[in-house]
Amino acid sequence: MQEVQTDIKEVKLYIDGEYIQSSTNSTYEVKNPATQQVIARVHEASYEDVDAACRAARRAFEDGPWRTMPLAERCAKIRRMGEIILERKEELARLEAMDVGKPYPVALEKEIPRAAHNLTFFADFMEKQGGEVYPMGDEYLNYTRYEPVGVAGLITPWNLPFMLTTWKLGPCLAAGNTAVIKPAEITPLTVSLLGEIAKEAGIPDGVVNVIQGFGSNSTGEYLTTHPEVDLISFTGETTTGKAIMKNGADTLKRVAFELGGKAANIVFEDANLDKTIPVSIQAAFLNSGQVCLAGSRILVQRSIMDEFVERFKKAASELKVGDPQDRTTNMGPVVSEEHYNKVTSYLEIAKQENATLVYGGKRPVLPSHLENGYYLEPTIYIQENPNARICQEEIFGPVVTIIPFETEEEALEIANNTDYGLNGVVWTDNLQRAHRISHHVRAGTIWVNCWFIRDLRAPFGGFKKSGIGREGGHHSLEFFTEAKNICIALK
Repeated sequence: MQEVQTDIKEVKLYIDGEYIQSSTNSTYEVKNPATQQVIARVHEASYEDVDAACRAARRAFEDGPWRTMPLAERCAKIRRMGEIILERKEELARLEAMDVGKPYPVALEKEIPRAAHNLTFFADFMEKQGGEVYPMGDEYLNYTRYEPVGVAGLITPWNLPFMLTTWKLGPCLAAGNTAVIKPAEITPLTVSLLGEIAKEAGIPDGVVNVIQGFGSNSTGEYLTTHPEVDLISFTGETTTGKAIMKNGADTLKRVAFELGGKAANIVFEDANLDKTIPVSIQAAFLNSGQVCLAGSRILVQRSIMDEFVERFKKAASELKVGDPQDRTTNMGPVVSEEHYNKVTSYLEIAKQENATLVYGGKRPVLPSHLENGYYLEPTIYIQENPNARICQEEIFGPVVTIIPFETEEEALEIANNTDYGLNGVVWTDNLQRAHRISHHVRAGTIWVNCWFIRDLRAPFGGFKKSGIGREGGHHSLEFFTEAKNICIALK
């Protein structure tokens, strides 16, 4: 295992091409969730700092070369950002593992490369786009241009901070907008480096700004109410999304939200359990269950219930919970003390709701240097009542419920009986059933006999309280552009 630097890092604000201190000298500490060791002292952006970042982004949009730069040149700089990320992937992966508590190999092999791909994909995608042409006989010709909107506020969560930031930044920059990024306050380390990565790639000053801080009555609220911000892209919790929508209403900000989820992972009796079990384990416990797409409600046809539970329990017991920096670790801690308290509160709720504990439900036995970490064993419950709180509320941790069902109709009723609709998973070898269920589950993405597979051209977003709008491919570019029609008289 590689030794990790343990000095306390100073995370500054990146505004108009420079790293600066908070104007009020206000800072807060960030801890490593595996050890509770302080790893960073972060400068909290005041209103004056947020105002400076937004105005820098506005100047860079209105007066700088970015918006009017030839598309090929602009996209080449975005691709260069992706190259730099890959050149620094080991550093970024170590920081992500330390900041979030996720296993280092997951960050190194999956998330950091995907972050680089997010940028290069949208640079390539933008260069391939055209516009519509609508002739009106021989008298008039209409054609369409897609132009940048302006200043974008990009607000990203703590579970996949670097990857999800580039997922927004790629189409934002490719379309010619400028950005003010606010990462989650508890995971600032990797996203803060996007400033220097952008500068090294030749992105003009003011195009990319990164500010740190909290939400309500702090940095996040200042950003979402600021008059210079034209649109907001947010990934996070549903309640926060509601607050952001209210904040942006007075200035009619355009919004795109990817919010909470409580996915149904539906396992039919004809499913191939040799494939279903390992992928369902991943869907339940990847990133300690801190994934909005987690398959946290496992619906199992009653005829195979006993076999599924036995095999799923065995697979969960074989997961190694431990140090995120250790290459052999499968699952690290949850992200913070506050979140640990939230997740573990559901253990008592499960008791009150008479759920049957199959596995887990307590702290694992770990080496002494991890004894203060925010760890919980992978935890499995059986709950016959699909309306129970542990089946309805987004726990966002390594806690899953297995719910039995008899028929397709019952499975659909349970799957759709939730306020959320981000995604779902269907396991069956019956092609007709796969289509039937996929058509009737009310969610933005349905995976059949797989999970977490993403084509960046495809739409991504949620039904119901899981979001507003779609990201991916032309959906992202439509959000980050204004469509302009030009009508030419030919006679």
